[in-house]
Amino acid sequence: MGADKQYDGYQPYEYLEAGEDYRSFPLSSKHAGFEPRAVELTPEQEARVDELTEDTVLSLHEHAFQFPENIDEDIFDYIREGRIHTAYEFLAETSLDAVFDMQLDGLSSVHSLHGWKWDDIVHEVSMRACDLAHSDYAFQCRDVDDIQRAREAGKVAIVQCIESAAMIENELDRIEQLYGMGVRSMGITYNTSNALGTGGGDIRERDGGLTGFGARAVGRMNDVGMAVSVSHASPQTSLDVCEVSEKPVFDTHALAKGAGMGARGTSDELFEAIADTGGVIGLLSSTHLPDIETYMEHFEYVVDLVGVDHVAFGPDVLYGDHTELLRVLSEFHGMELPESTLRSEYVDGLENPTEAWNNIPRWLVANGYSDEEIRKVLGENVLRALGDVW
Repeated sequence: MGADKQYDGYQPYEYLEAGEDYRSFPLSSKHAGFEPRAVELTPEQEARVDELTEDTVLSLHEHAFQFPENIDEDIFDYIREGRIHTAYEFLAETSLDAVFDMQLDGLSSVHSLHGWKWDDIVHEVSMRACDLAHSDYAFQCRDVDDIQRAREAGKVAIVQCIESAAMIENELDRIEQLYGMGVRSMGITYNTSNALGTGGGDIRERDGGLTGFGARAVGRMNDVGMAVSVSHASPQTSLDVCEVSEKPVFDTHALAKGAGMGARGTSDELFEAIADTGGVIGLLSSTHLPDIETYMEHFEYVVDLVGVDHVAFGPDVLYGDHTELLRVLSEFHGMELPESTLRSEYVDGLENPTEAWNNIPRWLVANGYSDEEIRKVLGENVLRALGDVW
C-alpha cells in the first residue's frame, strides 16, 4: 500500500453535470446485500498487517465500480448510458496499489443487445480511460513502473482488462489498437467460443481447443506486451495457450477442482501448465463458497500443488448486490442458474473489493504465513510475471 492513500474526493465524471450531460442513477452503497466482517487479529498481528501492506498489494481480477442500487430496474439503462462509475472512494479504503479491472464483460452493450462487439468495448475502455485521466487518485496503468508509482504515491493504478477476445473477430491488428487504448490483459474466450478457441461453457461432445487464428493472436499479444488469461476458456484451449505462449500465462480467477469444485473447477493439470509458463493463478471468490475460510482452502490447495511463487488473488467481486445481479442476468439470457451458484447469498468476509482486500492480508497473518510468502502472493508474484510480459 505504500504511502497513505491520497484520495482527493474526485467522483466519477464530475467534469460533467449529472442529470444534464448524462442520465444518473442511484448507485450501490459499499455494503449492499451483505453483513461486513473483519478477520479478527491481535494488536501485534494488526501491526504486522500494516507493515506487510506497505509493499505492493495487487488484485488480479475485480470489477472495481459501482452497480445501480436497484439492479432489477436500472442495470440495463445504466449500462446503455455508457458511463460506468469507478468506485474511487471505496478503493481508497483498501490496501490495493493496483487492480486488474475487468470492466463489464459481456454486459458491455451500449450499442448492441448481446455485448462483446467492437464498438461496445471501445466505448467502455475509452470512456473509463477518460474518467481515470481526470482523477488525481486513480490512473490508468500501462506498465510495471506505474504500479510502483501508485504504491509510492498512495494512489491506485487501474489495469484495464477484457475477459474475452471475441471483439477482435478475425483482425489481429485490433490487439494493437486495444493496447494503444491502454488494455493490458485479455482473455481468450468468455464461456462462449469465438474465432480464437472453444469457450469453457461451450463444450458438447468434444473440446476443440485453440484455433490456428487463436495461436496467432496469442503470439501478437506476446509481441505487443499484453497479458494472456485463460479464465473461462475450455480446458484444451487453456492448455494449448500454455503450449504456444512465449510469455507467462495467467488465470486471473479460478477455483480448484481438487479442492471441492468438481466439474466447475480448474484441473491440477492446467494449474501446473500455467505455472510451467512462469504464470500466476488468481484465486476466485464465489457464491459457491460460504466464507473466506473455504476460499482459503482453495488457495492452500493450489499453493501445495504449484508452489507459492505462482499463486495470487483475483476475488472477482464488485460494489453491488452480486447475487441479485446473477439472478437478473440469468433471466435476461433465459438460463437457470445452477443451485450451487446461489448456495450463499454472499461470501462472508470477501463480498466486495474493500472487504476482500482488507481481509486477505489479515487471514494470511492470522494463519501463520511468513512475511516472504505473504509479500509474494499479495503482489510480488504478479509483478515478476508482468515484468516478463509487459
